[in-house]
Amino acid sequence: MKVAWGITGSGDRIRETVEVMKKVKELYPDVEIRVYLSKAGQQVVLFYKLMEELKANFKVWTEVNANAPFLAGMLQSGKFEFLLIAPATSNTVAKISLGIGDTLLTNSAIMALKAFVPVYIMPSDYKEGIVETELPDGRKMKLRIRKEDVEHVERLRKMDGVFVLEKPEEIFAVFEKHFGKK
Repeated sequence: MKVAWGITGSGDRIRETVEVMKKVKELYPDVEIRVYLSKAGQQVVLFYKLMEELKANFKVWTEVNANAPFLAGMLQSGKFEFLLIAPATSNTVAKISLGIGDTLLTNSAIMALKAFVPVYIMPSDYKEGIVETELPDGRKMKLRIRKEDVEHVERLRKMDGVFVLEKPEEIFAVFEKHFGKK
């Protein structure tokens, strides 16, 4: 049993997400979690000094282009139970909601949906308003979540096979749904 876990270029809740990843690995040792970083995801993981932690716990690949590594093909051929993208930037969310597959993770999400493989997405910008996020040095930063970004999340919610998550803690329920309660 394998799961593809994509990380895009959002620093919002990235530390919490990596902690959930490690807990899920402990709860489901028979499930192989393969991590796929977008190019921006790699930058953010390095910026937050999480790369070594990820590599110590998971097999990690970084985007070369929309088809390399060959994640889309592996999803379509049934190599993975599902694709999870957490965290997902507003850019990634917008592209998937509009059917634009020009990056590793947007292409993989669209190809997975065509093959009836479930796609779980945890957008960083899911609710309009002001949010506070943590920078790599621990300082807080306020961000404005625009209605345009939220509109793309709402489009995702209406797509067949896409499931929107709002918090890293909700990821546990995804694994429970597919692999049973632990």
